[in-house]
Amino acid sequence: MGAGGAAARHERAGPLMEQVLCRLEDLREGEARAFGPFGGSRVKVFAVRKNGCLYAYWDACPHYGGTPMAWRNDAYLNATRDRIVCASHGAEFEIETGRCVHGAALGCSLTPAPMRARADGALVFAD
Repeated sequence: MGAGGAAARHERAGPLMEQVLCRLEDLREGEARAFGPFGGSRVKVFAVRKNGCLYAYWDACPHYGGTPMAWRNDAYLNATRDRIVCASHGAEFEIETGRCVHGAALGCSLTPAPMRARADGALVFAD
């Protein structure tokens, strides 16, 4: 999945425990939110909630040298909130797959991040 460099840019110092980030209801429908960085990584992760589902990716553009995707805190989505956009060069990615569908990163995908919703409603990062 995606251009290989992103995984190397979020290397961490050691294994992480499951970490509660927020309550799932705190991430509203059509909203994106960043968390981290975690465990010695310099890269954050971000989550998007779409159609009741949660999607999480490392905050590193696969085309532009691992540059953070957002131009300001939590600004990962386009105006219609149906795609993730890289602020550095405007590449657009499908929320559900992370695959680039428009722009300079065609053929690349965002790297999924180990984030999930627990049965008790907590949004957690576990690696």
